[in-house]
Amino acid sequence: MTQDIVTRIPGTPSAPAETTSGRTVTRALLACGAVAGPLFIVVSLIQVLTRPGFDLRRHAISLLTLGDLGWIQRSNFALSGLLALACAVGIRRALQGGRAGTCGPLLFSGYGVGLLVAGLFTPDPALGFPPGAPAGMATVMSWHAVLHTVAFFVAFISLVASIFVFVRRFAGLGRRGWAAYCAATGVAPFPLIALSLAAGGSGVILFVMGVITSAWVAALPAKLLTELTPATD
Repeated sequence: MTQDIVTRIPGTPSAPAETTSGRTVTRALLACGAVAGPLFIVVSLIQVLTRPGFDLRRHAISLLTLGDLGWIQRSNFALSGLLALACAVGIRRALQGGRAGTCGPLLFSGYGVGLLVAGLFTPDPALGFPPGAPAGMATVMSWHAVLHTVAFFVAFISLVASIFVFVRRFAGLGRRGWAAYCAATGVAPFPLIALSLAAGGSGVILFVMGVITSAWVAALPAKLLTELTPATD
């Protein structure tokens, strides 16, 4: 007679045995996060290199949501957000109430919601993009630009907070390498933002920040996938 073995990550409390289909769902949800990070960066980079009039030295990637092809970046934001939300569910299922099992998924879902909302509401045309837009910044922000900005901050703050929750988790489990990686990722955005402001709002520096944080978004669920105990029938 066969019996399912509990599938859980080391360092989490025992949980009721999952069915084989349940384990498959958890893995699929975590895989969504492993896809979300690279997807957002690759799709953004392709547009940075191909959209007429876009200059990463001056323009933030949020401006790619504007213009005739803006639907691509809006979809990129929305799909990446949905994948992150799915991953948050996978993280919760994988950790099963263990270290970071509550706050980690909750904050990770805040990141997903922020990306999703940022895709639904666009910033104002500015700095000559899309072509024909005013050469400077908008003097008064539209309501949808305000919502886009708020969504960005929700995503950013939620992600950084989630990263530090996992710093604590990995440190508590004695995994110093991963704790250090998470800590470095969580700290990196702040000097990069300061450097971007000092450089007049350089989009290149902010894009580098996005690459660093998106890499973590992919790396965390990939790591949790490797720690899932294989099912035995």
